[in-house]
This record gives sequence, structure tokens and C-alpha cells, in this order.
Amino acid sequence: MDGTNVAVSKRKAWAIVALVFLFMLINYADKAVIGLSSASIIKELRLSHAQFGALGSAFFLLFSISGVVVGFLSNRVATKRIMLVMSIIWALALLPMTGPVSFAVLLGSRVILGAAEGPAFPIALHAVYKWFGDKRRAVPTSVVACGAAFGAGVVAPLITWIIEHYSWHAAFATLGVAGFFWAIVWAVVGKDGPVGQATGVPGASLHIPYRDLILSRTAIGVYIGGFAAYWMIALNIVWLANYLIKAVHLTPSTAAWVIVLPSAMQIVLAPCCAFLSQRLTMAGYPSRLSRGALGCTCIVIAGLATICLPIVPLGPLKILLVGTAFSIASVIFTLGSTLIGEICPAPQRGALLGITNSIHTLAGLIAPVAMGLIVDIGADPVDGFRTGYLWAGALVATLGIIAACLIHPEADLRRFRRIGVAAEPLTTGERTA
Repeated sequence: MDGTNVAVSKRKAWAIVALVFLFMLINYADKAVIGLSSASIIKELRLSHAQFGALGSAFFLLFSISGVVVGFLSNRVATKRIMLVMSIIWALALLPMTGPVSFAVLLGSRVILGAAEGPAFPIALHAVYKWFGDKRRAVPTSVVACGAAFGAGVVAPLITWIIEHYSWHAAFATLGVAGFFWAIVWAVVGKDGPVGQATGVPGASLHIPYRDLILSRTAIGVYIGGFAAYWMIALNIVWLANYLIKAVHLTPSTAAWVIVLPSAMQIVLAPCCAFLSQRLTMAGYPSRLSRGALGCTCIVIAGLATICLPIVPLGPLKILLVGTAFSIASVIFTLGSTLIGEICPAPQRGALLGITNSIHTLAGLIAPVAMGLIVDIGADPVDGFRTGYLWAGALVATLGIIAACLIHPEADLRRFRRIGVAAEPLTTGERTA
């Protein structure tokens, strides 16, 4: 490939990264709107905290299942096509919210939206990894993760403004329109990349039994670390706004600006940690340290910040704890995904990324309803949130330590080289995917 073609390929690769960034922004804005609308929804539909928690958890009812199914599908179907279909379903699922709805309709809409959004992150990474080799993936992965951060928090003031000046129905409608516009652009510009070689496991024909991939110590460590990080994401999306309004007694507009902080910190932390990890990897440090230990340390820090959060009175330190607790653990999604890409042959990568993300997001099914039940049990919301965050912080910190002890890609790769078998010839679908 001559210099001109290389330059064109690089431009195209980063253009795809930019579109995938917007894909994840819309994805997380769709998730975040339910939390930002929590006060209005609870009031309009007359819901208890437990009911609203169940509404948040309903989003994740089919989330993990669809992530696994579409992950395997991505081994045979082009990621461009999968992402196009997903984005259209997202937009359609938001349409019922544009007018008055019952609790049942809202519940059903969130289940459908969750099923369509479940594969988003692994499919987005699978699309990006088709344009970048293993040693160059950390930074573009962090850009994709930053799209999630923008969607979860940076757009929060805009969504809150729409809710306050129009209605929560208008906020859902706005996101639906944004989803349709993205789908149109992606249909024209989106393209699958040329990188199809297995970078972590030598040999394009090497095939690892899925049982060995799924149960490898690195994969299990990434599952546990990601589960802990997603516990914090779920609490952020569903409960942070409500906590700031009811327990900290901030106004909705002020709370919206505080919610920006975790996302702003994630936007800084994700690429910085990815750059550090990438430099350490290229300098010869083992991935167990440059990716695993670095990511798990971030999880433990998030857990400790969460424990301190309900204890510290309102002030700069509390706001900093909010930012740290709900941002830094997300670094594991960037570094954990690169670890999965490292140990997994390319033809099997989409499936394993889908399985990994589906296990992570099981936390989204549990965390919102658990917090809702704890808040309802407390004498008042302040006591309930204090107990909930203390338990959440202890859980997250403990899981981060366990994950750090398990992750060891070098050991897994040595074992995979012993048990790897020649893969069957790729089908037409697999070659085009």
C-alpha cells in the first residue's frame, strides 16, 4: 500500500471512530434520559422509588441476552449493517414517549430499547477494531468510551433544559430524531475495515474453543471488573439525579450540572489512561500490568470514593467524590476490551466482546432496583441513599481487587497456543464481516 492509500485509510479509520463516538453518545443519552426525567416521571405516573428502580432495571431485562446473540451474529454479518438496524430500533422505541403514556407502555419501551442497545458497546468496538491493530487500539477504544461519557453526562444540561422548558416527552422525542439522523449518515459513510488478522493469538487460522475463551482467567477478571464498573454506571444513570435532588437537596438544574462532572472526568481519564496503557505496552510491560492492574486500580478507587460519598457534607470535596465515584471505574471498559481483543482470535472476537459486555451489564439489571429497595426501606431518602452507597462502594472495591488477581493474558495466551486448533475456512459472510 503506497503512502497516499495509507493516509486515506487512516483518515477513513478515524472518520469511523468519530461516527462510532456519536453512536455511543446517542446510546448513553437514551439511557440517561430516564434518570434525568426521574422526578417528572415519578410525579406524573405516581410511582414509588421501588417502582422507578424496577423501571430502570427493566431496560436491562434483555440487554445481556441480546448482547450475546448479536455478538455471535457479528462474526458473520457486517458491523455496518448491524449498527444501522440497531440505531433505527432505538429511535422507534423512543417514539411512544413523545405523548402521554402509562407505566406499562413506558416499561415495554424500555425493555425494547434495552434489547436493541445491549450489543452497542461490543459491536462499536468490533467495528473500530477492524481499522486498528492490537497495539494501536487503546486510544480509539477510549474515544468510543468517551462517546458514552458525553451521552451520559455532558448532554445532561441540554436534556434537563428541554425537560424543564417543554417536558420529559420532548426530551425523548429529541433523542429519537437524533437517532434517525445518525442512521442516515451511517448508511452513507459507514464501512467495515480491512483488519481481520488475529493479533493476540498468532495465526490467522487459529481457533480457540469458546469454553476456553469464556472461562479463561483474563476473561473472568474482565467480567468481574466490568460488572463492578457497570454497577456504578447503572447507579449514575438511574439514581444520581434523584440522589442529588432528594438527598443533597440541589435544584434539578444544579443537579444537571453536577452530573456533567463524572462524564467530564471520564472524558479526560479514559484517553489519558489509554495513552498511558498503550505507552506501557509498547515499552514492553506485560498486559497484566499495563492493562489489567491499571484498570482494576481505577475500580478500587471508585469503590472507595463511593463509600466516602454519603459521609462527606456538601461542598467541593463531595462534588469531587461524585465525579470520581461515577467516572474512574469506566477505564476498565477501555482496557478490559483491549485485553479481550488481545487473547481472542479475530473471527471469534465479536462473540466474546458481546458475551463480556452482557456479563458487565447484568449489574444494570440488579443495581437500580437494589438501590430503590434500600431507599424505600430507609426512614427517609437521605438514610436510604447513605446505606445504598456504602454497600455499593464496598462491593465495587472488593470486585476490583478480585479482578486484578485474575487478569493474566500472557498465561492465557500460552495455554491457548497449546490447545488452539485450525479453524474451518471462513464463510462468505465471515469474510465480508
